[in-house]
Amino acid sequence: MRRRGRIRTRKGHEEFIVQHHSPVRSTRRAIPLDTRLGFGASGLGTLTWDVTDDVAQALLEEAWTAGIRYFDTSPLYGFGLSELRLGRFLRDRPREEYLLSTKIGRWFRAPAPGETLDRGGWVRPQPLVPVLDYTYDGVMRALEQSHNRLGVSSIDMVLIHDLDRRNLGADFDRHYRDATGSGYRALDELRRAGVVQAIGAGINEADVAADLVRDLDLDLVMLAGRYTLLEQPALDAFLPAAVERKVGVIAVGVFNSGILLKPPEQGGTYDYGAAPADVVERARAMADACARFDIPVAAAALQFPLAHPAVQAVVVGASRPGSARQAAAWMGLPIPEALWHELKARGLLAANAPTPS
Repeated sequence: MRRRGRIRTRKGHEEFIVQHHSPVRSTRRAIPLDTRLGFGASGLGTLTWDVTDDVAQALLEEAWTAGIRYFDTSPLYGFGLSELRLGRFLRDRPREEYLLSTKIGRWFRAPAPGETLDRGGWVRPQPLVPVLDYTYDGVMRALEQSHNRLGVSSIDMVLIHDLDRRNLGADFDRHYRDATGSGYRALDELRRAGVVQAIGAGINEADVAADLVRDLDLDLVMLAGRYTLLEQPALDAFLPAAVERKVGVIAVGVFNSGILLKPPEQGGTYDYGAAPADVVERARAMADACARFDIPVAAAALQFPLAHPAVQAVVVGASRPGSARQAAAWMGLPIPEALWHELKARGLLAANAPTPS
């Protein structure tokens, strides 16, 4: 069996996660159902449309019924709204039956009198002001606020969020020093004390993810959009480093924000924006190859990352009724090996990328 991740127990020992059918697992409990597919709760924060409380509850009920038992959220999602809604749902579920991850990097304050609020791309976030902070105190404050919003007994995994050049620009170096210095010290103390079971990072850039794996003793990295059916830059440095350091990887953004679900003329985007012409052409070629085998390109996109020995789970956002149920069905769809061979033969998939068998 393959070693797939590292989580510290409450006693401070290390245990390697080896399960093929439920690879992301807390060491203090047995999760009875498959956790390879996770629910990404950004949509609960009104990322793309004004999701109501009733719809949010229905989406979570659907995911639970579909057998999904890993839920990922963040304070950023709707400025705490996602955590509030997810916590309200999970409080009625047995704590030993699910895994929960959230993130640090931002805490929230009330607006000053007369202060103009920036919604930050969310349709209807809470009326709060985010404070970007990767320091020791920032980590502790963010996690305390998350605990209050979620209202559950424990959080399994805590991830450093959006520590990317794309997000931080000229301030990247300063925030990287904070996150890898006092911020990491806070997370490591929480892990050693058993307050959280695993620590890691949620990153959009493969080179930064590789640096973090080399610089820190992380258990997990959630990589968004950089190891997908459409592109695999993570194969160059990050995934080899993750295997070497025995760091588990959770693949997110596997549809590259939509272009592997539907073409641009139907609203599909690439990295939350308009897709360049070469990306559109590549996505259409992939969809054409999948259609020849009567396989939805989305099913291939979901299953592809899990073939890599470092990847433990795939997390997908679900903000529309039926999306979680559909994702679960795609995960179980048999895909012929001939499809993977054709994608490589046509130069649509890296020759050294592991494929499902």
